[in-house]
Order: sequence, then C-alpha cells, then structure tokens
Amino acid sequence: MNTSAKMEQLEVLRVELEVLKREHRDLDEAIAALHGHGSADMLTLKRLKKQKLSLKDKIVTLEDRIFPDIIA
Repeated sequence: MNTSAKMEQLEVLRVELEVLKREHRDLDEAIAALHGHGSADMLTLKRLKKQKLSLKDKIVTLEDRIFPDIIA
C-alpha cells in the first residue's frame, strides 16, 4: 500500500472516530436528560447505556488502529 492510500485510510478512520465520539456524547446527554426528568424508563436507560458501552468499545478499537502502541 502506498503512502497516500495509507494516509487516506487514516483520515477515514479519524473521521469515523469523531463520528463515534459525537454519538457517544449524544448518548451520554440523553441518559443524563432521562435521569434529570425523573421519569426514566429503566429499560430505555439500560438500552442506551448498552449502546454507549458498545460505542466506547468501537472507539477504543479505532484509536488502537490509528495510534498503535509502539514498544521501543
């Protein structure tokens, strides 16, 4: 794979990472809003938290691909 293709792939991964982070923040705000209203449906909260955790796993995976640990 040439350098420009590799750089382009990294840019795509970075954009995807930012989208996932934004979705994670949005879910966090939605969960906080449900808690704040006091009328939180426990099933909905559980589903949102599970979704948020799944997004976090995807974020960590992408970060590992973009910024690999290099042991010198």
